[in-house]
Amino acid sequence: MSNNESDRRVVSGMRPTSKSNMGDLHGVLKNWIQLQHEYDCFFFVADFHTLTTNYEESRDIEQYSFETVIEFLAAGVNPGSCTIFVQSKVPEHAELHLLLSMITPLSWLESVPSYKDQKTKLNDKELDTHGFLGYPLMQAADILLYRAGKVPVDADQVTHIELTREVARRFNHIYGREEGFEEQAVSAIKLMGRKAGKLYRDLRKLYLEQGDSAALLKARALLEEQQSLSIGDQERLYGYLEGTGRIILPEPEPIYLESNDLDQEEIIDRSKHFEEDPDLVHSIIQEGSKKARMAARETLEEVKDAIGISHR
Repeated sequence: MSNNESDRRVVSGMRPTSKSNMGDLHGVLKNWIQLQHEYDCFFFVADFHTLTTNYEESRDIEQYSFETVIEFLAAGVNPGSCTIFVQSKVPEHAELHLLLSMITPLSWLESVPSYKDQKTKLNDKELDTHGFLGYPLMQAADILLYRAGKVPVDADQVTHIELTREVARRFNHIYGREEGFEEQAVSAIKLMGRKAGKLYRDLRKLYLEQGDSAALLKARALLEEQQSLSIGDQERLYGYLEGTGRIILPEPEPIYLESNDLDQEEIIDRSKHFEEDPDLVHSIIQEGSKKARMAARETLEEVKDAIGISHR
């Protein structure tokens, strides 16, 4: 995936919930409706996440997930304009979460503000579990799996994006330094041609020696224009540009949610149509999950190849 494609991709998810609590989600859904026309959006029901706090009450998760998708559709989230899926139908979420857990320091997870806050609020539950502690890392895996450049969040969720960026940076630092990296980067510059190659080197020097952020942006735009470069060479040159290794997992940026409400009566009325046609809803979930898996597999293959466990 190119840097430009990553910048245009948005990922966001919601835990499945019962009908009685759906109204709390409408403000977020209004933002999704706007974003689906501006970005390549992947919106999902985060059913794995429910297990982090409700693992003893899992019987209704499947039904709540189905009802949550109906709420998406009734609110105006359009499967023709975005990808709608259920998290557990894309097992790559769990696999990437596992792989990232191998490199994530325990202290990073323990210092996430919401970890202690939620433990205090949910003190009637037994939450001294690996799943609950690793919840923020699962959120990071959800984002990084699709190499999303943008993530819609409230102001109090920015720490989760910061953790995601730290995890991506650590992964790229550990696994992006492939053997012969600099030699491969120099060879890739030659493929750009004399004029473009010189411009890239000049812009890189400006950024590394003077911290010129405008030069960094120009160099990234220059790489996007290079039809002669493979995706692998582009990733190497993005990393070489910043003095790091190959950029395998891009660092996402937050999009701050606006306070918007939807007409709840209208949503209730629209939802009846989807409730009366469950086959349609199931087909939307199946198609969306299939599309999500294709994107997820591409990322996971690169991740495993970088680690050295692709076994091809």
